[in-house]
Amino acid sequence: MGSKNFLFSPLFIVLVLLFSGDGAAADRKGKQKHFNKNSFPDGFIFGSASAAYQYEGGAKEGGRGPSIWDNFTHQYPWKIKDRSNGDVAIDSYHRYEEDVNLLKKLGFNAYRFSISWSRILPEGTVRGVNQEGIKYYNNLINKLLSEGISPFVTLFHWDLPQALQDEYGGFLSSKIVEDFHDYADLCFKEFGDRVKHWITINEPLSVSAVGFNVGVHAPGRCSPWVGNCTGGDSGTEPYIVSHNILLAHAAAARLYKKKYQVSQKGTVGITLNCDWIIPFSDSKADKDAAQRSLDFSFGWYMDPLTHGEYPETMRDIVGDRLPKFTKEQSDMVKGSFDFIGVNYYTASYCADAPPNTTHLSYSNDIRCHGEISRNGIPIGPSTASSWLYVYPKGIQELVNYTKTRYNDPVIYITENGVSELNVKKVKIEHVLHDNLRVKYYRDHLKYLRRAIRDGVKVKGYFAWSLLDNFEWADGYTVRFGINYVDYENGLKRYRKKSSYWFEKFLKA
Repeated sequence: MGSKNFLFSPLFIVLVLLFSGDGAAADRKGKQKHFNKNSFPDGFIFGSASAAYQYEGGAKEGGRGPSIWDNFTHQYPWKIKDRSNGDVAIDSYHRYEEDVNLLKKLGFNAYRFSISWSRILPEGTVRGVNQEGIKYYNNLINKLLSEGISPFVTLFHWDLPQALQDEYGGFLSSKIVEDFHDYADLCFKEFGDRVKHWITINEPLSVSAVGFNVGVHAPGRCSPWVGNCTGGDSGTEPYIVSHNILLAHAAAARLYKKKYQVSQKGTVGITLNCDWIIPFSDSKADKDAAQRSLDFSFGWYMDPLTHGEYPETMRDIVGDRLPKFTKEQSDMVKGSFDFIGVNYYTASYCADAPPNTTHLSYSNDIRCHGEISRNGIPIGPSTASSWLYVYPKGIQELVNYTKTRYNDPVIYITENGVSELNVKKVKIEHVLHDNLRVKYYRDHLKYLRRAIRDGVKVKGYFAWSLLDNFEWADGYTVRFGINYVDYENGLKRYRKKSSYWFEKFLKA
């Protein structure tokens, strides 16, 4: 993930998701006996999602340069639950044809993948283009199209070239805007004749809050009192990073619209992640806290993208620590998308918390106690991921909220999925019956259908993930795939029950 993702310090809006029987009720209300792809509008896209560092492997092959995740996993292996890395991952670099054939077999008509920036620009800049990397992505795109599968391409899914981190601090510097613009230009030029859906950046919230607030993800920065980080400031750096991410996105989107869109006839957007947030009680303080939490997670990006400035709540609380847009920057960011990608996994309760002026951090600025239960009742069933509790209705609530608050944009659900533990020394046939995942997808899709019937312009849905893979700080300890990867025996792929469920759903 998604991903896919995640955050957060104990005082943040920790992610959670809920299983319930309400999905079945929704189906009865819809009075439709059979639930399948035909339950959705004509032209609705169904795909599966992946990310370069989680899938490809081939870390030192084909001229690829190191990314911050290569450096992070090797320099701080104890920050990965099983001390693993993505050097090999699930070897999609060599097995992409096999994986595309699997997509085709299941009936998906789209595939979301990311380009490894350092695979095509080993030093991060266009001064050194790696043609082997260009060739790999050309082969992948052509293979997808030959099978009737549309590529949805993400330019940045967290794996920043280490060279740019070393040179000027990566997204901590405004220099990143020009380098990202040039990288995007190269991708549009090389692949845009066939790629019609571009996502500039995946989950700026995760990049900023997990990488620069709590230091759990690369590059692992945080204040000394927050965690075991080699440097950082949790009260300022997350805001600087997100500011530069928004400017980099807007620069790439403007470039695409001015230089390529007319001839290539594609679209460009950005993917945001957000939990659905529910007030812990009916008190005004808790309701305000829940809204504040949404402002600090979703509004942090959607307000500038829609209105050209940060939410008022953030400006009031963060003050001078929050960067300001110039008039030119505001105009560039505002409206800089054709669609919004939404990654949804979970929901949580939010209770009001007092200000903390002793330890300034992004987490403490939200002033929310994230809770996973109320009156002793969990918000939903737990999963293998500590942050993920199952709450299917949240996907409907989130996209409805987006429609109402942010001028009814076109939306793609670019990630949605659930984890199970990687249980070792168990026969494979016993772990392929992922009933939890089948129910998860069915219930979320039913609530998504209800949102579409409410008038939300959701145009597609991507399951996270096609295959089990390297799950960032969790390493290989959890599995999100609808297809099983045998890490102990040559990375052989096996189909899970959820894989067969999707095939039946999509080939109805």
